[in-house]
Amino acid sequence: MTIYAALGALEQGLVYGIMVIGVYLTFRILDFPDLTVDGSLPLGASLSALAITSGLNPYLSLILAMIGGFVAGAVTAILNTKFKILHLLASILTMIALYSINIRIMGGPNIALIGAATVFDPVIALGVPPHLASVVVFSLFAALVMALVIWFLKTEFGQAVLATGDNPQMIISQGVNTHLIIIVGVGLSNALVSLSGALVAQNQGAADVGMGIGTIIAGLASVIVGETLFGASSVTRAIIAAVLGSVVYRLAIALALGLEFKGFAFSPSDLNLITALLVIGALIAPKLKTRLTVR
Repeated sequence: MTIYAALGALEQGLVYGIMVIGVYLTFRILDFPDLTVDGSLPLGASLSALAITSGLNPYLSLILAMIGGFVAGAVTAILNTKFKILHLLASILTMIALYSINIRIMGGPNIALIGAATVFDPVIALGVPPHLASVVVFSLFAALVMALVIWFLKTEFGQAVLATGDNPQMIISQGVNTHLIIIVGVGLSNALVSLSGALVAQNQGAADVGMGIGTIIAGLASVIVGETLFGASSVTRAIIAAVLGSVVYRLAIALALGLEFKGFAFSPSDLNLITALLVIGALIAPKLKTRLTVR
């Protein structure tokens, strides 16, 4: 694997690590299987791209993207809590609707950002080489998001979010409105996913309606890999492990795509197969380790 491939995997791991934190919030903390993320990631990208091409500051476009993602997540949660639609079905319905909404926002299947202002310009202006600017920016955003999410989960409301996912009956008996907790939690999760999508679009120079396909698979794979390698004994450790798992996942993908053995090599079309193998390995590794230790 070349240094450029490693840098590319690192920057992807960091920027998608923000998305992975969002997936962790719903699947691990709230115990809410949410497929909305496949639609909220391109939603964030499309809103940011539209805002930038309309003359809005690229940093302000990130706020717009997060608001859009929060609304998308809140819609899924409302369908589940208020209208009693199964969470999986509710998220699928929102995801399907977002496909059309994203095309409507962009006025087509994609928006190009070539030559437009991005969040990387101020960093490049400071003298950072263009090929390293994205790593610097994504590192700062990932660190900021991790710090804010860890702080949020230690607040009184954050503790209520943790309790809602862990023991909903107990928290209901304490008089807590779990419907509000779920709506805010799922909304926050998708806000982070949309932020990730907006940053990815600015880095790639375009927003595309299909860029969210497979997001949930990559997110879950990163969470599982991170928990397996780095542990999840506390919320702080689990959040950090989620981002590190995203980096490891992207590095593993880059390494697998660069391998060649006796004429056989993986191609980009094998990405889902590689992901499945990584997740299977991460899931069975602890059990194999336990069996070997017992023997």
